[in-house]
Amino acid sequence: SQKTKAELAFQCCEHLNRSLVVERSVLREYGLDEVSAIPIPKAGGSMASYAYKHMEDPVLVESIQATGGLDIGDTLIGMHLKRVAVPLRIEQKSIGKAHVTAAKTRPPLIGGVRAVYESSEVEGSCDE
Repeated sequence: SQKTKAELAFQCCEHLNRSLVVERSVLREYGLDEVSAIPIPKAGGSMASYAYKHMEDPVLVESIQATGGLDIGDTLIGMHLKRVAVPLRIEQKSIGKAHVTAAKTRPPLIGGVRAVYESSEVEGSCDE
């Protein structure tokens, strides 16, 4: 969406291996891999099928590594988020009867007990 600068991706069901419907421009911009299928309600799911019919130039991609997501109806979008997902507590808990879960991602914390994760915690430098 131009208003939010977010790119939309609609996950298909397991019958299409949880592939995603995106605009062709998203496929090109992020170097995604296109797969050959057209979602329909009984193989892909109603939302993905609707999105495919109403997008400007839709394609199906195998996977993405998003920095955030909104899971509507417990479709288990975690496989399409970057590795470390952090749940977001949102006010909107459902849309109709569908449960809503939101998540953002962050870089993994590595290094163990001596690692520093905030620049304010850095003491001294290698230049001293």
